[in-house]
Amino acid sequence: MSSFTALDRTCINTIRTLAMDAVQKANSGHPGAPMGLAPVAYVLWNRVMNYDPADPFWPNRDRFVLSNGHGSMLIYSLIHLAQIKNADMHHAKLTEGVSLPMEQLQRFRQLGSKTPGHPECDLTAGVETTTGPLGTGVGNIVGMAIAQKWRAGYYSRPGFEALFDHRVYGICGDGCMMEGVASEAASLAGHLKLNNITLVYDDNGITIDGHTHLAFSEDVPARFAAYGWNVLRVQDGNDIDAMLKAIEDSKKSDKPTLIALKTVIGYGSPNKADTHAAHGEPLGADEIKLTKKGYGWPEEQSFLVPDGVYDSFKSGMGARGAAAHAAWAKLFAEYKAKFPKEASELEAMERRELPAGWDKDIPVFPADAKGLATRESSGTVLNAIAKNVPYMVGGSADLNPSTKTYMKFEGAGVFTSKTPGGRNVHFGVREHGMGAIMNGMALSKLRSYGSGFLIFSDYGRPPIRLAAIMNLPVLYVFTHDSIGVGEDGPTHQPIEQIMSMRMIPNLIVIRPGDANEVAEAYRFALQQKHNPVVLCMTRQALPTLDRTKFAPASGLTKGGYALNDVANPDVVLIATGSEVPLIVDAAEKLAAEGIKAKLVSLPSWELFEKQSQEYRDSVIPPAVKARVCVEMGTAMGWEKYAGETGAIIAMRSFGASAPLKDLLPHFGFTTAAVVAAAKKQAGK
Repeated sequence: MSSFTALDRTCINTIRTLAMDAVQKANSGHPGAPMGLAPVAYVLWNRVMNYDPADPFWPNRDRFVLSNGHGSMLIYSLIHLAQIKNADMHHAKLTEGVSLPMEQLQRFRQLGSKTPGHPECDLTAGVETTTGPLGTGVGNIVGMAIAQKWRAGYYSRPGFEALFDHRVYGICGDGCMMEGVASEAASLAGHLKLNNITLVYDDNGITIDGHTHLAFSEDVPARFAAYGWNVLRVQDGNDIDAMLKAIEDSKKSDKPTLIALKTVIGYGSPNKADTHAAHGEPLGADEIKLTKKGYGWPEEQSFLVPDGVYDSFKSGMGARGAAAHAAWAKLFAEYKAKFPKEASELEAMERRELPAGWDKDIPVFPADAKGLATRESSGTVLNAIAKNVPYMVGGSADLNPSTKTYMKFEGAGVFTSKTPGGRNVHFGVREHGMGAIMNGMALSKLRSYGSGFLIFSDYGRPPIRLAAIMNLPVLYVFTHDSIGVGEDGPTHQPIEQIMSMRMIPNLIVIRPGDANEVAEAYRFALQQKHNPVVLCMTRQALPTLDRTKFAPASGLTKGGYALNDVANPDVVLIATGSEVPLIVDAAEKLAAEGIKAKLVSLPSWELFEKQSQEYRDSVIPPAVKARVCVEMGTAMGWEKYAGETGAIIAMRSFGASAPLKDLLPHFGFTTAAVVAAAKKQAGK
């Protein structure tokens, strides 16, 4: 006998009709997926998940991710019916009222609403991650699952296992399964045996173009089985008893679980169900009436929530979540009494704060004409910080020996299914998946970082952009940042990547010019709560500047600063990263000829532009039109600092395969070239 009642089915049809009505009112959206997925979503939320609607920040809540985010009215309807508490998500503070009152559903996809076309976690309480590009949510799910396993592995103590036992549930669609990022993330999840994942695959066979057989005929469950997943099948998207059993069975597996669920897109629509017409456009007023009639629903009423529906969610998810939260809070109080240091770290992590003394071991590098590659100093600084920030967890896309981002201090360890408290994550050659996973880890409050070659930031660009949208303080360490890569040639030499990342709002890009600027870059990056940071590091050695002769490297935190104090300069030389030594050498040569050059290190355009106009003018005097800007990247954009008449020494083509000593003169990155440009600018 089914445990589900007529009221349960009314709740399911409420989810369906709210989605239909909101899309129709907006004259925009995707009604079909919510209509087909309403039963499984209802089962997950009202019968399974441990989630307290009164506190969307409860650390041990189960997570739910709608990877096929175009079906956003599904999650908005659930948030509304569960009456999740309103919150300032950016600052993690509860506020008055509920997250999505009915008026917000009625303002679906409208300017200023909390119900945008695709769910945004920084905007709407109850949304765990911003999903838009298909497949990315699957990566987020894997990151959240890693974070849960890591918390349990690192902080759990005998008798307190229930503090860190939440699960991650998700729904994805055919589009997610076609996108490579989902495959990358799923492969890693299977390898790591992340058995805290239950992922529902909405196998409805429809995409925008039509039936999936047009381009997609693989056996998805077989693929996931090959990844090492536990695969379950439910053949009827309305068989809620079978769904509940499959979800409960997934909790018993030692592997992540994929539930392949056969649904009908636009379920109940007499003329549009199981067609692409139900995918991405309103059903139409007449079709909605026919559909509601089939549901036994009042045909003329919109946004109807029948009696008993709110109470069902209150007695289901609400009561279950409140009880679980209360039991957790009691247990955490006992944990805090026995393990105050660990509890303090966990509380700081939730606030995105750092432990006391986190920066005490950041080194100061002595002046050294020979110097070292900034990737080398980066590795030193990263290890000095990470040993004092226990929840800093990350790794590389199979490039640790080159990016120097492996944590080597005692006790760091490797994150595996057998050692879940390890700090080093081997992401494999999966840049796109790594970025999506890092975002999931950061959403669970770990200080996640990832690394690779700068050229491969193109593979991971979508999650970098999403981190900026979500205000996540993830850290990217990209090395091999210029034609300094040398013999690997133009396929591996980044030209446009730095400038393209400078275009992303809310992303801070820093290209340090020596070891001490590296130290300051990390000091700055770790203190961010709402900004992702990209650090760009060299393969080749750079001199470590003598800071008794030049300004302190702490000037990096302002984005740009004057290295020397020159009154009435004849020319201003501006550079980033590995080109800073070039302008320093050029200034010495110019001084010998009586030409005064002001030196500006400009490691971060974003930070520099945040400074006052007065400060920026003090660094780059507007009255001095003679300027030379030097960077081994595209010239585009440098006009901003060179001015209308200034010189720009930059890349105007792809690189070439050759030793660095040959590439530099070939592309004009020499002291002599800077001196010549400066003299021409100064009219000497």
